[in-house]
Amino acid sequence: MRIRRTFPIALAVVVIAAAVTLAVQLRKHAPPEPARLLPGGDAFFYLNLSAARKANSGQELPAVSHDPEYERFISATGFQFERDLDKAAFAIHYPAKWPGGGTGGSAPEVRFSEVLEGKFHGGRLTSYLRQIAQSVENYHSVEIFTILVEGRSLRVAVLSADSVAASNHDDPVVIQGIIDRSRRLASPFGGPSLLRQYYKHVQLASLAWVVARIDPSWPEAGGWNTVFTSPATIVVSGSSLNPLHPMAQAVHLRAEAFTQSPDEARAITDKVNIFIALSHAAETSVGTHGTDADVKALFDSLQIKQAGDRVVLTASMPFGFLRKMVSGSAAELGEPSGAPPAQAPAKSR
Repeated sequence: MRIRRTFPIALAVVVIAAAVTLAVQLRKHAPPEPARLLPGGDAFFYLNLSAARKANSGQELPAVSHDPEYERFISATGFQFERDLDKAAFAIHYPAKWPGGGTGGSAPEVRFSEVLEGKFHGGRLTSYLRQIAQSVENYHSVEIFTILVEGRSLRVAVLSADSVAASNHDDPVVIQGIIDRSRRLASPFGGPSLLRQYYKHVQLASLAWVVARIDPSWPEAGGWNTVFTSPATIVVSGSSLNPLHPMAQAVHLRAEAFTQSPDEARAITDKVNIFIALSHAAETSVGTHGTDADVKALFDSLQIKQAGDRVVLTASMPFGFLRKMVSGSAAELGEPSGAPPAQAPAKSR
């Protein structure tokens, strides 16, 4: 009789524990909350600055130059991006007229939607937005501020005490959708379809990641058409080599390209291998005295391999390289540590 009474209780405990474990695992492999709030897009970018500060031994990120307009923003809102921004998620909308189509509608250029988390001063931020807004709309008790920026309407909404959304997409439904999703119970199954499909390839504890569709035939393809010959999807992520260790000194980079065929993947692998070989040859000809130690460590760690129709590239980026890149210290990347600064050529008279 005692077994009969205790069995249902034990079974209920096991079922609840299994459900909790499943929920935790699903949440671990789901995109971060700011990214799940984003609308559908053609590329996504995420940056976890709070984790980056911890991985950088708690040090602040390199200072950036402040133009007068940014200084006025800081003075009015008390918010400084490099100090107070914790997480940022961006959706990138390609124009619909581009080959393969895009989520940007009839806009002639790329548009953006974003969700930011950080240490905002709600009252000051709202007051500042109200001052510069062309119009203010109330949507489900949330104010949407429309600001004219370079001829485009940027809509901004304060979602909560620590999160703000913005979008310069022409369709106001885009930011309204972000507001609606922010009011619902967070779901590990939520988020844009492209993210739901590819986020599982993002490294755990990544400080930053990108998921993007690319097409070499786009008018603004940039350098992609030198590597890719057909559309593909790329997933790039950077994680601390040991996320649990605050003194980790490098970021583990992983880039995967999901192509349309093994032949395309093999061609990309061959091109990147040639680039790596040429880089090592150039380094040898210049000699170690002309190469920054952090740059050398990055290039020495580059590895690429083909796995069917996928291409996987990995590398280890020293935090020293990352600091110089963020601070824009181009001279530091080109000169070895301890090397005397190059002398400027004398002006001809």
